[in-house]
Amino acid sequence: MSGLRIGLLGASRIADEAVVRPSATTPDRLVAVAARDRGRAEEFARRFGVERVVEDYAALLADPEVDVVYNALPNALHAPWNLQIVAAGKALLAEKPFAGSAAECREVREAAVAAGAPVFVGYHYFHHPLYRRLAEVVAAGAIGEVTAVETRMRMPAPPPDDVRWSLPLAGGALMDLGCYAVHTLLMIAPSLGGAPVLVDARAGERSPGVDEWADATYRFPGGAEGRIHCHIAAPGWEMSHRVVGTRGEVLAPMYALPHRDDRLIVRVGHDERVERLGTTPTYDFQLAALRGYLTGTAPLHRGATMDFSVEIAEQLDAIYLATGLPLRPAGVAVA
Repeated sequence: MSGLRIGLLGASRIADEAVVRPSATTPDRLVAVAARDRGRAEEFARRFGVERVVEDYAALLADPEVDVVYNALPNALHAPWNLQIVAAGKALLAEKPFAGSAAECREVREAAVAAGAPVFVGYHYFHHPLYRRLAEVVAAGAIGEVTAVETRMRMPAPPPDDVRWSLPLAGGALMDLGCYAVHTLLMIAPSLGGAPVLVDARAGERSPGVDEWADATYRFPGGAEGRIHCHIAAPGWEMSHRVVGTRGEVLAPMYALPHRDDRLIVRVGHDERVERLGTTPTYDFQLAALRGYLTGTAPLHRGATMDFSVEIAEQLDAIYLATGLPLRPAGVAVA
């Protein structure tokens, strides 16, 4: 299979994790990188073997050797540059969240559909065997009828000047971690009667408009409860996903970071078993799924679609409104 020719918008830490490291053992090429600070882009290219640095974001989009663009810019720049990428006729690997609000998500979706541009949204966790096995256990009825779904996302605080603390850059716990938690609820929703309805939400501000933590409770049409919790200034890490049923429960303590803990714990009655699903990082599986989609050898999973991201954004908007916090401001495409 021929490799992808990838251009990187932003010389970021997440670009290293999501694309650079996974591509080291694949046919894919890191063709070009662009960053607002050219010196930073040059250091990134030297360190990670990117073939060249281009002058700015627009130059990367115009590069004829780039087939797919990975947008890992700050959240507020996701929608503006996603629009530019699809207008340029490039395939898009969009870092989460797809945009800062549901309105921006819909705008990008409409533009991409009109341009016929392939779009793959980077919620990486569900490509890994750990999550897929969890879904299999639930679907097989091993824990009985599902009564509750809970996802908890906690991490230590980033530095004070980190973009995740900036309202203009669409920061906050919900945007950084809550989008994953909502994603997990929507993934299981078809088997629980459809999309869940928000029942209650709470949040704590780090600074005006910027949520340090948030909780939300949902009710699925079939009666099951959904709960999410996200915190970006917690004492330690937790990325857990738990599904409870009438006969037992299944838990992945680090479903989003299985390279740290790949356990799947299944409890039925008084019995407990632990399965190990492998510590290969989730992003390796995501890059393979992206390559399969863009080369026509595998379908696009619903969890990576723009439609799914619009649903996530609608839920995040609803949580912000329910907690009295503002929606994230619209971004502007600055190079």
